[in-house]
Amino acid sequence: MYQLKKTDEMKIIAVGWNYVDHNKELSYKELPKEPVIFMKPDTALLRENKPFFLPDFSDDVQYETELVFHICKMGKNISEKFAPRYYDTVGLGIDFTARDLQRKFKESGNPWELCKGFDNSAPVSEFIPKEELGDLSSLPFSLDMNGTTVQQGNSSDMIFNIDAVIAYVSRFFTLKVGDLIFTGTPVGVGKVKIGDRLEGYLAGRKLLDFQVE
Repeated sequence: MYQLKKTDEMKIIAVGWNYVDHNKELSYKELPKEPVIFMKPDTALLRENKPFFLPDFSDDVQYETELVFHICKMGKNISEKFAPRYYDTVGLGIDFTARDLQRKFKESGNPWELCKGFDNSAPVSEFIPKEELGDLSSLPFSLDMNGTTVQQGNSSDMIFNIDAVIAYVSRFFTLKVGDLIFTGTPVGVGKVKIGDRLEGYLAGRKLLDFQVE
């Protein structure tokens, strides 16, 4: 497996509303016509299964388990058919979200950065070479919390697959080596509290295992 190395120029690009059932649980009734993109700063990155410390500015921090793709080649205006050349490994990530702040920002029409991009809000696992994972269009993943499975997803359920996301995003941003793309979360998100243990699995392989403190 590949251990992610943080670089000064890396971007964390994330896709919102990319699973139909998750959209329903958050009462988003319309399917997006284009990928919904937001960013996290590099300070959001949390690696090596280090503990996640609950921030003091939110009473409702929720987990969102996601497939994460590592960009291995610089590119701009990438066509969808050539997108697989630009990622080499796949891992798991958690898009921690301060849901109470998100609700407040949505109501006021303000941006979401504070509820999505706060420090350590993007734990990531080690990464597996894509060749070892087989068919990336049908890639299962899941999250257990305190020994109980709370999320199960499959890349086949994405509204926009990774190639479509790369083609779309690269119209606006130059992708660079080391960038990460979080691809959205399936149904089953929920609140975390101090003492919770989160374990994430990709194609049956445990990649995440850390505590909430």
